[in-house]
Amino acid sequence: VQLVESGGGLVQPGGSLRLSCVASGFTFSTYAMTWYRQAPGKERELVAGIGSAGGTTDYADSMKGRFTISRDNAKNTVYLQMNSLKPEDTAVYYCNAWNGFFNYWGQGTQVTVSS
Repeated sequence: VQLVESGGGLVQPGGSLRLSCVASGFTFSTYAMTWYRQAPGKERELVAGIGSAGGTTDYADSMKGRFTISRDNAKNTVYLQMNSLKPEDTAVYYCNAWNGFFNYWGQGTQVTVSS
C-alpha cells in the first residue's frame, strides 16, 4: 500500500498550489480520502475530505472558499487545489485513505507560504 503526495513547495502569500496524492496497493475507489496538515509545534488537523465516489466533500472552516478537494478514481489520485494561500497555511500536508476498517497515510509534502 502506498500513498505518495506531491506538489508542495514554496509559494508567496496569495499564491496557489495543487497537491496530488497517488494511491496504489488497495481499491482506491472504495476509500474516503482526506487531506490533513501539521504545522511545526502543532497537532495534525483536518483540511478537507471527499467521499469514495467524489460526491461529498467537507472542509475545515478556515479552508472553505480557498481550498478544493477532488479525486479521479480512474487515476487513483486525490487532489487539493489551494488558492489565496496564507503564511499560516505553512505545514506538511498528508493524504489519508480510510474505509472504516483500514487507514493509510502518505509521507507528506511540505508547503511553505512566505514572501
